[in-house]
Amino acid sequence: MSKNKLLSPFKPASHKHQKCLQSAISVAKKHCEVEGLRLTPIRQRVLELVWQSHEPVKAYDILDELKRSKSSSAPPTVYRALDFLLEEGLVHKIESLNAYIGCGNPKDIHKGQFFICHDCGSVAELDDDEIRDLLQKKAKRFGFEINDEMVEIKGYCLECRELKNK
Repeated sequence: MSKNKLLSPFKPASHKHQKCLQSAISVAKKHCEVEGLRLTPIRQRVLELVWQSHEPVKAYDILDELKRSKSSSAPPTVYRALDFLLEEGLVHKIESLNAYIGCGNPKDIHKGQFFICHDCGSVAELDDDEIRDLLQKKAKRFGFEINDEMVEIKGYCLECRELKNK
């Protein structure tokens, strides 16, 4: 069965983000409980900071925010928490931006395709088997084996395009 799921669409400016944040924390807690892992307070706080918006956030921005409440925070603390969240599929790293975004479907192991808006910085996440299959097919023609796939596509979301056309 082919998957073509929009896991995390672009969110309009009027979007009530608190529900997304609460859901992400709830999913993370349940995941960690089922897997016998600890969602430590620092890991949870880093996840909250990643989910504060639908825009990618850089590790040092997370660190700056952590220092506001806990001045002893250091880069290794943030990177260890981010590594844990990445490994558990709770966040994704947008390599071209060297930034992190919450995962739209952490319950399902997937490699995503990300649409990144140049203007507002928001990100939509897609999980499309047709795109993945096409990449595999093309790679095979060149004798290439894909072991990690992250597709990042930059452009303009509908809301930003509409603003430009006004």
